[in-house]
Amino acid sequence: MASAILTFRVSPCFGINPKLKPRFRAERLASGDDNLSVYSVNGGAGSVMEEKEKKGSFLNGGNGRLKPRIEQKMVKKRVCEELEVLWDDGYGTKTVKDYLIAAEEMIKPDGGPPRWFCPVECGQPINDSPLLLFLPGLDGVGMGLILHHKALGKVFKVQCLHIPVQDRTPFEELVKLVEEAIRLEHAYRPNTPIYLVGDSFGGCLALAVAARNPTIDLVLILANPATSFGRSQLQPLFPILEAFPDGLHVTIPYLLSLVMGEPVKMATVGIEGRLSPLQKIEQLSGNLTALLPLLSGMANIIPKETLVWKLKLLKTASAYTNSRLHAIKAEILVLASDKDNMLPSRDEAQRLMNSLSNCKVRRFKDNGHTLLLEDSLNLLTIIKGTCKYRHSKKHDFIADFVPPSMSEFKYAFDEVAGYIRFASGSAMFSTMEDGKIVQGLAGVPNEGPVLLVGYHMLMGLELSCLIEAFLREKKIMVRGIAHPELFWGKLQSSSNEFAFSDWVKVMGALPVTANYLFKALSTKSHVLLYPGGAREALHYKGEEYKLFWPEQPEFVRMAARFGATIVPFGTVGEDDIAELVLDYNDWMKIPVINERIKESIRDGIRIRDETDGEVGNQQLFIPGMLPKIPGRFYYLFGKPIKLKGREDLTKNRQDANDLYLQVKSEVEQCIDYLLKKREEDPYRSIIDRTIYGALYSSVDQVPAFKP
Repeated sequence: MASAILTFRVSPCFGINPKLKPRFRAERLASGDDNLSVYSVNGGAGSVMEEKEKKGSFLNGGNGRLKPRIEQKMVKKRVCEELEVLWDDGYGTKTVKDYLIAAEEMIKPDGGPPRWFCPVECGQPINDSPLLLFLPGLDGVGMGLILHHKALGKVFKVQCLHIPVQDRTPFEELVKLVEEAIRLEHAYRPNTPIYLVGDSFGGCLALAVAARNPTIDLVLILANPATSFGRSQLQPLFPILEAFPDGLHVTIPYLLSLVMGEPVKMATVGIEGRLSPLQKIEQLSGNLTALLPLLSGMANIIPKETLVWKLKLLKTASAYTNSRLHAIKAEILVLASDKDNMLPSRDEAQRLMNSLSNCKVRRFKDNGHTLLLEDSLNLLTIIKGTCKYRHSKKHDFIADFVPPSMSEFKYAFDEVAGYIRFASGSAMFSTMEDGKIVQGLAGVPNEGPVLLVGYHMLMGLELSCLIEAFLREKKIMVRGIAHPELFWGKLQSSSNEFAFSDWVKVMGALPVTANYLFKALSTKSHVLLYPGGAREALHYKGEEYKLFWPEQPEFVRMAARFGATIVPFGTVGEDDIAELVLDYNDWMKIPVINERIKESIRDGIRIRDETDGEVGNQQLFIPGMLPKIPGRFYYLFGKPIKLKGREDLTKNRQDANDLYLQVKSEVEQCIDYLLKKREEDPYRSIIDRTIYGALYSSVDQVPAFKP
């Protein structure tokens, strides 16, 4: 059975004036397979297959096969070179209200088959962006990513599948339709991954396509996939829908809205996190009031006859997909809502993770079935934090790094690290080239490569404030060199929630390997290095503010190779925040706990084997701490040490070692300076800072001692 893929970019007027309809001319692209009819629409700049004149992705080879056109080679740019730090990702500017309005326009019958389209909000992606196909849920509209269009459109070529309300295409035909699209893209760019984002029913569709195409590099992002349909708690109610009186069908949308989504989470989208509780409540009330009347439009999006058909389609899709899970080789990320009242998504996510060989799970405890339309996290943030974004066979922490957006910056440092920022009230100081110490980061060079080398406080408490200060004051992304356990070990959240270890990756952390330090410096980045590593961050009682650096001066030689500038720095304040009561030696005296620590150390052998140097000898444990009434964190960045023109350090080990000892000595001097000067700070106590901030300025602007 011949099928058609129709692609178009929705015109802005489509959602404003229903009398104006997009005009297009369909053009058939030659193919040797009579069963494959592919249509590209004029003006469809973001379609799976661009117009031949614009992209020239395929030529008719004359023998019935599609041959890729040989194009002029272009030098690939890294993503971070095309996207500035704190770019606008648009998250929060669109809500479920916009979805319902757009859906009302798109469901008007036109007699066409299922088709692909690219939303206008996606805009123009950066060079060499991979293709992302969105496969919708029961609604079939294809606008389920409306909250995420702008962000995803920056780094993906986004295409959304639209299934008309009256369409009755069987599941296997829908599978073939998606399959044709990915095979065409794979023929054009065989070494680039293809992304399938499947929402509910779309999750079944994505998995079925992956099972039939195990040799194509696919990345599946599944939001509450409907593979658990057979265990749905609503199964007894489905037969009732068929007998539901036609005159009462308008009540179905309201019933569905109670089951499918969390109205409060939908209405929370776009509410600024920094607002006061009263202001948040006022905005939430207004959003809910505006949202509820629009739910009546669901009767048109999913009328009774369509709903009955879709439920039968869903049953077929679930059975078809579950019988083929064993054949799936794709990379998979399952997003599961704990409050899904339609499907047992939490349990299903665990089942899929156990059944599939390359599957990760992230849970969202406060969300309902319509996760992608509710307030949680930007989908791009989740993809970045789980290291799923890539341009080739393997994720590269340098080439594939997408700089944090403004919404990520606000969420990370207001919600995730908000308490530590408020409690620590960090004060930053830096040293100018003439040796003068000033408040702020003016003494740190703006141009890289720069290697920040310093002291790691207990549990790395200083990290979030340091990264935030560079982003806020200088719009510089500091790439921290982190322990590999954060990337591949058991420090991944045991609850599978999107947690600290994921945010570390969103904010640019790199595994502590010589290869990534080399790459980061070669790209003129600002790199954060703690030579003392976990040994300093997990020090013992009485060892605060002591350096535990290795003997090898390798980072000096690496910095000299690229003419980098080394900036030594010290931090103090851990003793103002918490008291260390149980260290490694204390834990090892407790029978049950010491066995668990030993077991975790044994489990980390694989990771230690993948790294060099002292990382393999570091004992990982969680120290026992008692919180104090917070004092303050202080940072002092020393005088920059320029290594441009000092290539001799790469060969002269003695000179390199002397410079290494100099850097270490300056870090110790910075710590000593801060320990003395903090006694002169009138706002060292959180109480004094809070009063000052309430009367005069924000917490970030509270003054400290005079340098």
